[in-house]
Amino acid sequence: MVRITKVYTKQGDKGETSLVGGVRVPKDHPRVQAYGTVDELNSLVGLVRSTLDQIPAEQERERVDQTLAAIQQWLFDLGSELATDPKTGREMKIGVKAEQVAWMESWMDTMNRDLEPLKSFTLPGGRLPLAFLHQCRTVCRRSEREIIALGRKEEIGSQVGPFINRLSDAFYVLGRWLAKVSGDDEILWKPGGGTPPEWK
Repeated sequence: MVRITKVYTKQGDKGETSLVGGVRVPKDHPRVQAYGTVDELNSLVGLVRSTLDQIPAEQERERVDQTLAAIQQWLFDLGSELATDPKTGREMKIGVKAEQVAWMESWMDTMNRDLEPLKSFTLPGGRLPLAFLHQCRTVCRRSEREIIALGRKEEIGSQVGPFINRLSDAFYVLGRWLAKVSGDDEILWKPGGGTPPEWK
């Protein structure tokens, strides 16, 4: 169990931080960039949860909240895995697993049964939780890009890539599904469309 007695340590004042295992690296190191974006994503998931009162279906709202709470725990596990130096921190056993990837695939399949096939891409917007889920999706994609860049230089766990890839898809499907259960129309992209009103 992690024990935090003091938030500030002054150890990072010169632009370096410690990975799990004790190795010091610059704060713009690809590994720090990767787990920092996972932390950003986790904060956005918290924003989604804080706005779920806008979803009228109480039973579904509670189930989504519990699911996102579990995903926040998984994201912290992922951050811990990414923050671990692969050479000196091997005793750290926390990380994402194949079972979580499989669960997300099953979750998306279940939600997709309630959804009509898409005829166009959806635009970000709608109720706050839906808009924040779009932001989760895009930050998750950025996290994936940073993880791929890290993986070209250093060792990462075998399930890190699949996990972050499925999660971005899951945020997209969840946004569609919440719009459906809320009775909202999806905002679809109309290629070449977009006519603004007259401003006089």
